Amino acid sequence: MALEKVVVIDTGYDSYEYEKSLLTEAGYEFAVFDGEREDIQGKMAFAKGATAVFARHTRMDEHFFRSLPGLKALVRYGVGYDNIDLDAASRFGVKVANVQGYANHAVSDHALALMYGCARCLALGESVLQEKFGVPPRPCLPDFHLKSLGIIGLGRIGGTLSKKATALFRSVLACDPYIPDSRFIECGALKTDLELLLKTSDVISLHCNLTVETTGLIGRSAFSLMEKRPILINTARGPVVDQENLLEALRNDTIHSAGLDVYSEEPPGAGQQDLLKHPHVISTGHYAWYSESSILELQRRAAHNMLAMLSGEIPQDCLNP
Repeated sequence: MALEKVVVIDTGYDSYEYEKSLLTEAGYEFAVFDGEREDIQGKMAFAKGATAVFARHTRMDEHFFRSLPGLKALVRYGVGYDNIDLDAASRFGVKVANVQGYANHAVSDHALALMYGCARCLALGESVLQEKFGVPPRPCLPDFHLKSLGIIGLGRIGGTLSKKATALFRSVLACDPYIPDSRFIECGALKTDLELLLKTSDVISLHCNLTVETTGLIGRSAFSLMEKRPILINTARGPVVDQENLLEALRNDTIHSAGLDVYSEEPPGAGQQDLLKHPHVISTGHYAWYSESSILELQRRAAHNMLAMLSGEIPQDCLNP
C-alpha cells in the first residue's frame, strides 16, 4: 500500500531534514519540489495526490485546492497568510496552519535596527563620507529618549518591540482594536487610536497582518495626519503602505525617512526603484524574520503543526479550525 505523501512546493531553506525525519518516522512519504519559483503548474503537478503541502509564497486559491482533491492539510512557513484563500481551503476540507510568534525577537530587532539606521541617516553612507566628513548629513538627527514610538499592531512581534522600546523612547503608544487592555499594560504601551498615534508619534512601526482592512492603511490620508514628520518602519507586509503615497511623502518632507523590509511587489520591480533609491530610505530584502534560532524554530514548528493536523489534532496555529 502506497504511503500518503507530504510535499514542499516552495523551497529556499538550506535543509528539510527535520521535516523529513519527523514525517517519515510517522509513516509518510516526503518530497521537495526542485523546480522554478514561478512554475505554478509544475508545483501543482508535483503535489498531485499529496495529502499535505508545505508552502511559502505560492498563491493558493480555489483553483489550487480543486486541482488537489486529496489534500487534507496545508502549512504556510511564516506568519502571513494573505496568499491563501482560507474560505476556499475550508470548502475543500483542507486544514491550514501558519507559524506564529517564531521570530518575535528577530523582527523586533530588525525594526529597531531600521529605526536607528534612519535616525542616523545611515542610508547616505559613503556618499557623504568625504564631502561632509565630520558634518552631520541632515540637521534633524533625533534622540529617541526624547521621542515617542507608535506601534500599529500589538500582537506577538509588536508586543515584543514595545517591551524593548520602553527603555529607549520617552513613551510608547500602540493601536490595536483586537486585543484586550491588559495586553497594553503587559507590554508597557499606552493605548490609543490610529489617528492620535499618527499625529503624535515621532517613529511609527507597523506590525499588523495584511487584511482587507489594513491594505493601504498608510496612504495619503494617513500621511496627512503625521504632524511630527516621523520615521516610518515597515517589517509587516508591503501593501499595508501605499508606496506611491510613501514616495510622495518623502519628496514633500512629510516624513523624516523610511525603513522597509517588505514591498508591494516582491522582489521589488522597476516601478519601485525611485522609492528604493531615495536618499532617506533604508531597504532590506524581506529577511527581518531570519536569525540563527528563528529559522530552526520556524521549520520545527511548521513540521509539528503539520503532523498534528494529519493526526486529527488542531494546533494552536490553525487558521480555520
